[in-house]
Amino acid sequence: MSLLSAPSSRSPLARGLAAALAAGALAGALAVTPAAAADGRGGADSAADAPAGVNGGDDWAGGDGRQEQGRYRGVVTTDRLPLRTSPSRGSEVIRYARRGETVRIHCKTPGDTVRGNPLWYLLTDGTWAWGAARYIDNIGPAPRWC
Repeated sequence: MSLLSAPSSRSPLARGLAAALAAGALAGALAVTPAAAADGRGGADSAADAPAGVNGGDDWAGGDGRQEQGRYRGVVTTDRLPLRTSPSRGSEVIRYARRGETVRIHCKTPGDTVRGNPLWYLLTDGTWAWGAARYIDNIGPAPRWC
Protein backbone atom coordinates (compact mmCIF):
# COMPACT_ATOMS: atom_id res chain seq x y z
CA MET A 1 0.00 0.00 0.00
CA SER A 2 1.40 3.46 -0.93
CA LEU A 3 1.42 6.52 1.25
CA LEU A 4 -1.11 8.24 -1.02
CA SER A 5 -3.72 5.55 -0.49
CA ALA A 6 -3.06 4.89 3.20
CA PRO A 7 -6.06 5.57 5.42
CA SER A 8 -5.80 8.60 7.70
CA SER A 9 -5.29 8.00 11.39
CA ARG A 10 -7.51 11.03 12.11
CA SER A 11 -11.23 10.64 12.63
CA PRO A 12 -13.69 11.84 9.98
CA LEU A 13 -14.72 14.63 12.37
CA ALA A 14 -11.12 15.88 12.70
CA ARG A 15 -10.62 15.77 8.91
CA GLY A 16 -13.88 17.68 8.35
CA LEU A 17 -12.92 20.28 10.94
CA ALA A 18 -9.50 20.76 9.33
CA ALA A 19 -11.10 21.20 5.91
CA ALA A 20 -13.64 23.71 7.27
CA LEU A 21 -10.89 25.73 8.97
CA ALA A 22 -8.82 25.79 5.78
CA ALA A 23 -11.84 26.92 3.73
CA GLY A 24 -12.64 29.63 6.29
CA ALA A 25 -9.07 30.91 6.24
CA LEU A 26 -9.12 31.09 2.45
CA ALA A 27 -12.47 32.90 2.43
CA GLY A 28 -11.20 35.38 5.03
CA ALA A 29 -8.06 36.09 3.04
CA LEU A 30 -10.11 36.74 -0.08
CA ALA A 31 -12.49 39.04 1.80
CA VAL A 32 -9.74 41.39 2.96
CA THR A 33 -7.74 41.47 -0.27
CA PRO A 34 -8.14 45.00 -1.74
CA ALA A 35 -9.51 45.37 -5.22
CA ALA A 36 -8.30 48.23 -7.44
CA ALA A 37 -10.47 50.16 -9.84
CA ALA A 38 -8.98 52.32 -12.54
CA ASP A 39 -9.72 55.99 -11.99
CA GLY A 40 -8.98 57.03 -15.56
CA ARG A 41 -5.58 58.51 -14.63
CA GLY A 42 -3.66 55.27 -14.34
CA GLY A 43 -3.95 55.10 -10.55
CA ALA A 44 -6.20 53.25 -8.16
CA ASP A 45 -9.08 55.02 -6.47
CA SER A 46 -11.30 52.28 -5.13
CA ALA A 47 -13.57 51.81 -2.16
CA ALA A 48 -11.27 49.03 -0.96
CA ASP A 49 -8.52 51.62 -0.46
CA ALA A 50 -10.74 53.85 1.68
CA PRO A 51 -10.00 54.32 5.36
CA ALA A 52 -11.94 52.14 7.80
CA GLY A 53 -15.49 53.31 8.40
CA VAL A 54 -15.88 55.02 5.03
CA ASN A 55 -18.50 53.63 2.69
CA GLY A 56 -17.23 52.99 -0.82
CA GLY A 57 -18.99 52.62 -4.11
CA ASP A 58 -18.90 53.50 -7.73
CA ASP A 59 -17.64 56.93 -8.77
CA TRP A 60 -20.39 58.26 -11.06
CA ALA A 61 -22.80 61.16 -11.52
CA GLY A 62 -26.53 60.53 -11.59
CA GLY A 63 -28.46 61.28 -14.78
CA ASP A 64 -30.59 63.84 -12.97
CA GLY A 65 -27.59 66.11 -12.33
CA ARG A 66 -27.30 65.37 -8.61
CA GLN A 67 -23.86 64.89 -7.09
CA GLU A 68 -22.79 61.33 -6.32
CA GLN A 69 -19.83 59.79 -4.51
CA GLY A 70 -16.49 61.16 -5.65
CA ARG A 71 -18.13 63.88 -7.73
CA TYR A 72 -17.95 66.63 -5.14
CA ARG A 73 -15.22 69.14 -5.81
CA GLY A 74 -13.46 71.89 -3.92
CA VAL A 75 -10.65 74.39 -4.36
CA VAL A 76 -7.85 74.87 -1.81
CA THR A 77 -7.78 78.40 -0.36
CA THR A 78 -4.52 78.35 1.64
CA ASP A 79 -0.94 78.31 0.41
CA ARG A 80 -0.11 74.84 1.76
CA LEU A 81 -2.88 72.56 3.12
CA PRO A 82 -1.68 69.45 4.97
CA LEU A 83 -3.67 66.35 3.97
CA ARG A 84 -3.76 63.89 6.84
CA THR A 85 -4.44 60.24 7.74
CA SER A 86 -7.44 61.18 9.92
CA PRO A 87 -9.59 64.28 10.62
CA SER A 88 -7.25 65.41 13.35
CA ARG A 89 -4.62 68.17 13.41
CA GLY A 90 -2.20 65.80 15.13
CA SER A 91 -2.44 62.96 12.60
CA GLU A 92 0.28 62.13 10.08
CA VAL A 93 0.60 64.33 6.98
CA ILE A 94 0.36 62.32 3.75
CA ARG A 95 0.98 65.21 1.36
CA TYR A 96 0.23 68.91 0.88
CA ALA A 97 -2.30 70.56 -1.43
CA ARG A 98 -1.51 74.03 -2.84
CA ARG A 99 -3.65 77.16 -3.16
CA GLY A 100 -5.91 76.97 -6.20
CA GLU A 101 -5.67 73.16 -6.51
CA THR A 102 -9.01 71.51 -7.32
CA VAL A 103 -9.64 68.43 -5.18
CA ARG A 104 -12.15 65.58 -5.37
CA ILE A 105 -14.18 65.21 -2.16
CA HIS A 106 -15.73 61.89 -1.14
CA CYS A 107 -17.56 63.02 2.02
CA LYS A 108 -17.39 65.21 5.14
CA THR A 109 -17.17 64.43 8.86
CA PRO A 110 -16.61 66.34 12.09
CA GLY A 111 -13.11 66.33 13.54
CA ASP A 112 -10.68 68.74 15.20
CA THR A 113 -11.85 72.35 14.90
CA VAL A 114 -9.65 74.45 12.62
CA ARG A 115 -10.16 78.22 12.95
CA GLY A 116 -13.78 77.77 14.00
CA ASN A 117 -14.69 75.04 11.49
CA PRO A 118 -15.03 71.44 12.81
CA LEU A 119 -15.59 69.82 9.40
CA TRP A 120 -13.05 67.76 7.45
CA TYR A 121 -13.29 66.47 3.88
CA LEU A 122 -12.11 63.04 2.78
CA LEU A 123 -10.26 63.64 -0.50
CA THR A 124 -9.85 60.99 -3.19
CA ASP A 125 -7.13 62.46 -5.40
CA GLY A 126 -5.05 59.30 -5.84
CA THR A 127 -4.63 58.97 -2.06
CA TRP A 128 -7.36 58.89 0.55
CA ALA A 129 -6.52 61.83 2.82
CA TRP A 130 -8.36 64.26 5.10
CA GLY A 131 -8.24 68.03 4.59
CA ALA A 132 -9.67 70.69 6.89
CA ALA A 133 -12.84 72.08 5.29
CA ARG A 134 -11.85 75.52 6.60
CA TYR A 135 -9.37 75.75 3.72
CA ILE A 136 -11.42 74.11 0.95
CA ASP A 137 -14.21 76.02 -0.81
CA ASN A 138 -16.92 73.85 -2.36
CA ILE A 139 -17.44 73.94 -6.10
CA GLY A 140 -21.15 73.18 -6.34
CA PRO A 141 -23.10 71.53 -3.51
CA ALA A 142 -21.60 70.61 -0.15
CA PRO A 143 -20.39 67.00 0.12
CA ARG A 144 -22.51 64.30 1.73
CA TRP A 145 -21.78 63.05 5.25
CA CYS A 146 -19.48 60.04 5.64
